[in-house]
Amino acid sequence: MTPNRRNAVFAAAFVTVAFGMVGMSFAAIPLYRLFCSVTGYAGTPKIGPEASPGAVDQTVRVRFNADTNPALPWQFSPDSNEMTLKLGDEQVAFYHARNLTQTPVTGMALYNVTPEKAAKYFHKTACFCFNRQTLAAGQKMEFPVSFWVDPAIAQDPSTADVQVITLSYTFFRSLDDAAQSGALDKAGPHIGPMSASELKALESKPDAQTN
Repeated sequence: MTPNRRNAVFAAAFVTVAFGMVGMSFAAIPLYRLFCSVTGYAGTPKIGPEASPGAVDQTVRVRFNADTNPALPWQFSPDSNEMTLKLGDEQVAFYHARNLTQTPVTGMALYNVTPEKAAKYFHKTACFCFNRQTLAAGQKMEFPVSFWVDPAIAQDPSTADVQVITLSYTFFRSLDDAAQSGALDKAGPHIGPMSASELKALESKPDAQTN
C-alpha cells in the first residue's frame, strides 16, 4: 500500500470514529431516559399504557415542589404544596408560572420523583414537561399534571414504608441549561396528551391560562 493510500485510509477511519463518538454522545441522554422510564431508576416515574386500577383504602401523601433555573426570569410554584390520595386513584395537580419580564420568554420543564425507590410505582398520565411554554410579558399560566400511585407500592417490602412521595418540577430556559445543571440526565420523558380528567380539571379552573 502506498503512503498516500495509507493516509487516506487512516483519515477515513478517523472521521468514522469521530462521527461515531459524536453520535453516541447525542444518543446517551435519550437512551438513559428510556432506561429510567422503564425501570424507575434515578427517580424517573415508570411510564406505560397502564390505566389506573381504581382506588383502594390505603393512602399516600404527595408533595409538590417547584424550582426555576436562575437563567429563566419566571416565578413558578405549585397551587398546593401537598395532597393525600388513595393508592390507585388518579388525581390532577396544578402548577402556575408567571413571566417577570416585559418581553415574551420561553421555558421548558423537567420533572423527577423522590424517593427514587418509589418512582416505578408513580404513574404520570399527562403533564407539561418537555413542552416549550412561551409566556408573554407579565403573563401567568396554569400547568396541570395527572397521576396515580400504584397500590403495589404497599406490597413491595422495599417501598412499604413510603408514606410521602415528592414530585419535583424545574423550569429551564432551554435543554442546554438543563444539561449543564445535570438535571437532564434524571428527567423523565413527556407523557402524551392531556387525559380526560386533566382536561376536566383545567376547564373547572376559571383563572387557568389567564394574564
